[in-house]
Amino acid sequence: MSLISVKNLSFGYDGSLNNIFENVSFNIDTNWKIGLIGRNGKGKTTFLKLLLGEYQYKGMISKSVEFDYFPYEVKNKERMSIEIVEEIAPNVEDWQIIKELNLLNTDAEILYRKFNLLSGGEQVKILLISLFLKENNFLLIDEPTNHLDIETRNNLIEYLNKKKGFILVSHDRNFLDKVVNHIISINNTDIDIQKGNFSTWKENKDRQDNFELTQNEKIKRDIDRLEVASRNTANWSNKIEKTKYNTTNSGSKVDRGYIGHQSAKMMKKSKVMEKRIEKAIEEKSSLLNNIDKNESLKIVPLESRKNPLILAKKLQIKYDNKPIFNEISFEVNNGDRVAIIGKNGIGKSSILKLIIGKKINYNGDIKIANDLKISYVSQSTQELKGTLKEYASYNKLDESIFKAMLSKMGFSKLEFEKNIEQMSEGQKKKVLLAKSISESANIYIWDEPLNYIDILTRIQLEESILKYKPTIIFVEHDEAFIKNVATKVINLEK
Repeated sequence: MSLISVKNLSFGYDGSLNNIFENVSFNIDTNWKIGLIGRNGKGKTTFLKLLLGEYQYKGMISKSVEFDYFPYEVKNKERMSIEIVEEIAPNVEDWQIIKELNLLNTDAEILYRKFNLLSGGEQVKILLISLFLKENNFLLIDEPTNHLDIETRNNLIEYLNKKKGFILVSHDRNFLDKVVNHIISINNTDIDIQKGNFSTWKENKDRQDNFELTQNEKIKRDIDRLEVASRNTANWSNKIEKTKYNTTNSGSKVDRGYIGHQSAKMMKKSKVMEKRIEKAIEEKSSLLNNIDKNESLKIVPLESRKNPLILAKKLQIKYDNKPIFNEISFEVNNGDRVAIIGKNGIGKSSILKLIIGKKINYNGDIKIANDLKISYVSQSTQELKGTLKEYASYNKLDESIFKAMLSKMGFSKLEFEKNIEQMSEGQKKKVLLAKSISESANIYIWDEPLNYIDILTRIQLEESILKYKPTIIFVEHDEAFIKNVATKVINLEK
């Protein structure tokens, strides 16, 4: 067993008002399979880069293993894949490489194809096996599942279950639940480590949040009651004090000593209450700091008078005039939530593009109701540019609603000031989703909307979809999201 020890770690980017990490300390066992989670922008990738020694920081990070980072940067992608493996793990033998590929249910022939001609899933497999083949290394795996189909994700689950220890950044709940045995969560004010998978962590987090909310309400009531009692006691003390120099009805003087004693007693009681109030306020300030308010993302769908909205019969997308999947027939009615699933490259995105009017070659029939208002989220974020204000204006969005959606999805004040080109992929994807949610539409068409999106925002989206019930057709590989949201599933097969 080896330990990775983090002591009093503090780090902030130049020009930033606040540190991302402040006096963070914990230990990690290198045999643990750790899921690293947190909102987009909370510092997950930054933390991995700190472990790798790529940034200057205060504090200490000690370890007895070498860190390796996935995705590995391949400089010349036109080489054979076997050359990439040998570059990363130079002392490895052929039988070891083939054994690793067998664990991924992958044919060794991909080793003798150019790396740039491999699919995204095949590239992930080549890089992962290469990094795991290195000796005395601890792997930092940063979002390996983006763009990967469900089958490839399940292959990775089986593979990682056979490995010893690593840190994995992933936003796929199903993937985390089946792979990791510890969770590191980067919260608003600290970093928390718990034994168990994501579902265990989420159950504990919800229990803690509910306890703090209940405790917070109780303390608020106590403070209100004590403040009223303290004011009343102080007033009574002052009134009694004023009677010290009065006379009785018979003209005799009052007992000033007695009255002074009573006044002091009441004032002391008031001071005790004030101290209790201060203690309660201090206790209250330690609550709710790490609660993420999953505020509702309000969707305003438009119901069409027409049904079905989309009707497809014996539909096949064609590449180079050849059908790429078996015939499918389906219809989308008001209120349907349709998931399209299948392997990468099988034509899922092409169906969505066909619906929104792009020129796509196909067989069969597809009918789309006239005058449908469609809101589309593209898989790509490459065209995003400018400020959020400019983007809202260009797309004729209500800027306040658009920014409110981003705020609810975890955007900070600093992120509102950035140009979109400077944002992370997760933040860019949130811009596309906020735009779509801000629009009233008959049907929402989303192409892999959850790539790079953090788990808490995924749950937010699910809850909003189930609450406002928009008609939606989407391509996605997150099995939990599909299970929780979809009312129909279209499975494309070759």
